[in-house]
This record gives sequence, structure tokens and C-alpha cells, in this order.
Amino acid sequence: MSAGRSADGREVQIPLQQVAPSLATPLSVVPPSHRPANPWPPSDSAASQGVPAGFLPLHGGFRDHFVETPEGKYCCEACRLVLCQPRQTECGHRFCQSCISDILSRPNPVCPADNERLFKDKIFRDICCQREIMALKVYCRSEANGCQEQMSLQQIPDHLNVCPFFEVPCPLGKCKERMMRKEIPDHLSWKCKHRETSCEFCLTKMPLTDLQKHKETVCPAFPVSCPNHCSFSSLPRSELSSHQHDCPKAQVSCQFHRYGCTFKGLNQDMRQHESTFAAEHLRMMANRNSSLENKVEDVKGELLERYKLLPGLSGRLSELENQNDELREKNRQMEQKLATMQKLMSSHSEKLLEVELELRSLRLLRDEVETLRGTLENVRTRLNALEQGGRSGTGSTTHTLASLETQLNRHDDMLSVHDIRLADMDLRFQVLETASYNGTLIWKIRDYKRRKQEAVAAKTLSLYSQPFYTGYFGYKMCARVYLNGDGMGKGTHLSLFFVVMRGEYDALLPWPFKQKVTLMLMDQGPSRKHLADAFKPDPNSSSFRRPAAEMNIASGYGQLHQR
Repeated sequence: MSAGRSADGREVQIPLQQVAPSLATPLSVVPPSHRPANPWPPSDSAASQGVPAGFLPLHGGFRDHFVETPEGKYCCEACRLVLCQPRQTECGHRFCQSCISDILSRPNPVCPADNERLFKDKIFRDICCQREIMALKVYCRSEANGCQEQMSLQQIPDHLNVCPFFEVPCPLGKCKERMMRKEIPDHLSWKCKHRETSCEFCLTKMPLTDLQKHKETVCPAFPVSCPNHCSFSSLPRSELSSHQHDCPKAQVSCQFHRYGCTFKGLNQDMRQHESTFAAEHLRMMANRNSSLENKVEDVKGELLERYKLLPGLSGRLSELENQNDELREKNRQMEQKLATMQKLMSSHSEKLLEVELELRSLRLLRDEVETLRGTLENVRTRLNALEQGGRSGTGSTTHTLASLETQLNRHDDMLSVHDIRLADMDLRFQVLETASYNGTLIWKIRDYKRRKQEAVAAKTLSLYSQPFYTGYFGYKMCARVYLNGDGMGKGTHLSLFFVVMRGEYDALLPWPFKQKVTLMLMDQGPSRKHLADAFKPDPNSSSFRRPAAEMNIASGYGQLHQR
């Protein structure tokens, strides 16, 4: 045992090992809550030095019985006990680790030996003194129990792990008694209340404390008496259940109770009852049988009625299955349409965003143009005023007039540039506003009558539609129409052609163009008699190869519709 102090200051004995050698584990010593925190890093702890937990005192120095009185240099200047984990100060005095920690926790700490100021970073471990102290001879900590062994302080943990006089608790755990290690065998054999024993009836092994409860409650071979107080005064508990069926004094019901017999009595009276009421029992069975036959007939009639309904229910079930299949197909089609609409909405959202950006830049250009126009008007006003004043003015007025003319010309040039940019932005905005990205172009030719007259007069032979695309990053295309016909259809038919244009993403697309093309004239009248034709591109035609110029040669129908 190692000595220490409790929270209230009293000295206590702290056992090094609490169990037998076969079950021994080191104990960790928790310092009292009122002690200050350890000022040294964890590397200075007892565990890091290879010293078992529980070997060191809780506070202060070693209180072991030394064979020879230790020299004064081995004693702590604070507690005057043999140094435990010695620390040396700058002034040369030694203290236990716990003692110097207490001193350093005070404000303005000083050495109690010479009142010199102490600093934490100037206090170090005295390893040499530690080694000398651990070599000092001491008596066994179980000396009071009869052990006369002597050893070095360092050897105490190893000795206490095998010392026969060292006090340990019962190795069974539940038992709270303590004894010397040499008394363990005798304790486990005769004294421990939790030692293992066997039931004399069923030979089951269990702790001694559970034996009596086992006999009284669950032991299958323990002799018990019949609860009906019959002639069997004692029988094993496992046979009690089967005995209840045959016990002459057991209270039972007549076996014909499900047929209506209400008799209850002892087993020994049941035979007489059955012989006396045999005719009554037969009558009860006959009545029950008749009742069951009537119920069977009723059930047969009900089954026949339901069987007649089966064909109609089967037909109805088939109709419902067909309706269910139709609804599933409609649901699938709706899901496909919804997916298509979602893709279309996504492409339109991107297109709308681009249009908004173009519109924003267009508005900025318009504002700049308006500003320039206002500036130009001011310059013109000033110029007119100067011209009127220059007729009677001097040569400086002529010079000012020339500089103003120069500024006016520069503003005119800037205004022309902005007008060109504005026209270009308007054109791009119109293209973006009407562009299609799903491969379908609906082209409505406005002012058709005038355009047709221009085509007949050979002023405007053909018209081009706005571009459209197979996808946001797909092929770029447009349509070309000859309102007065072209080639063999000139003067008699309308000619409509498909044109592949040079696009921004042509390098990413497969060539030649192979997608099916459908051309249609849409009747806007109530009869809806549309004219349509379709063709697949010829892979050998230059019209469907990757465009080298702005657009390829048109391909389509020269006689699509007779005028």
C-alpha cells in the first residue's frame, strides 16, 4: 500500500493492486478536486516514466517504512517526506511534484526554504535524485500483515503483485470482502457467498446466493406437493404439469362441454357423470350435428349464389384491367410529353436569357445615341449662333467656327458608327427573338401580295427565312422560297428549298447532314388542307456537307404548289 491524504486532510492507505495476480490491472489515482492542475506537460506524468498508477502517493512524498533513515537531501522542503517525482528549483532546493505545483499555484510563489522567487520555466526534473530515491531499501507495504521482505522502492510494484500478505478483494467481483492473497483459495472454497456450487437435485452449477431461489422457483427435480392435496405428497416439479391431468382431485370440466354440457367436478367423479348422462350427451351431439348440417346447407346455397355472380365479376375485372392498361399508356404518353415540354422550356429559358442580355445592351446603345444626338443639336445651335455672329466678327471667331465644325464632323462620324451598331443589334435581336432550337421552323411571310408582285416583276426573286437550329448547339439552317417559282416551276408553281448554313458549332457535329427534312405549306383556312413532302439528304450532295461559305446550295422542291 502507498500512503496519501484524503480530501479532508486525513492520511489514507491507497492499495496498489485491488485484485488477485491473475486478474490484476493497474489502478489510476484521481487527485482531489481542490488540487491545482499539473503545471508540467503530460510527458512528466508517472505513466510516461514507467511507474505504475497507484504506486505513487496522492499528494506529497513517499510514506513507506525505509530500512535506513533517508538523508536530508532526499526529503521535500515542503512536506518533509521522501521526494516523490523530485523537482529542483533555481535556488537548488528539491520538492515533490505535487508540492511544487501547490506552491506555484499561489500568487507570487516563493521558495519556503530561502524565500527566493520561483518561476515555472526555471524548475526542472531531478532525474539523478529520482534514480537514487528509487534505489533506497524499504520494507514491504504489507509489513503489518506479516511480510518481512525488504526491497528497493523501485521493486515494490513487482513484489506487491505476488506478495502473499497483500490485501486484495475477492476475485469473483460481486463479493465485497477483502483478504490477504494467500487466503484466496480458502475463501473461494468455504467462505465466499458468491462461490460456485451445484444443486443437489438437478446438479446445475450456480453461485451459492442463487441456490435457494433456484430450488424454490425453477429446479425441475425439486420435490413439490400436489396443489390439489391428493395422495401424491411429493413429486418432481417437471412432472407436476402432467400430473394435473390425472390427479383424482383436480377440478375439470366435462369433455362434452363444447356440445352444451355444463358439468364441472373432480376427476374421480367424471366417470360416474359420463356413464349417468351418456344419453343426454348423445342427444346434445345429435342436436349439434343437425345444427351443423343446416349451416352447411346454408353455406352451399350462398356459394351457389356467389358462383352465379363470378362470370359477371370476371368480365368486369377484364374491363377494369383493359382500362388500367389504357390509363397506363396515357400516363406514359403524358410523361413523355411532359419531358419534351421540360426540355423545350429549358431551351426557351436559355434563349430568353440571351435575348434579355441583347436587349439590355441595345438599350444602352440607344441611350448613347440619344445623348450624342442631343450633343449634336447643341453643337449645331452654337454653330448657327457663331455663323450669325461671325458675319460681323473677327478672325478668332472664324477659328472657333472651324474647331466647332471639326467637332461636329467627329460627332457625326460617331453617330454613324452608333447607328450601324444599333442596326446590327436590332437585327441580332430579331433573329434571337424568332429563332427556333427544336429543329422546327414556322415561317409566316407577311405582306405576301406585294412580295409576290415583286417576284413576278423579277425585283425580288427569292426570300430567306430567319435561321433555326436542331438544338442549342446543333445544325444551323434556313428556308428559301421563290414565290413565282424557280426552274421548271417558274411562273406556275411556288418553289420551296432547304438550306444548310454555316454554324458556330459545326466542328462538333457529324457531317454530312443526314436528318430527314419535311417541307409543308400550311393552310390557314378552316379546311386545313396542308401540303407536305419529305426527303432524306443525299450524303454525296454538296448541299449537305459542312458549309465552307455562309450557306450551302439550297435543296428542295421547285414545283411544290401550283398557283
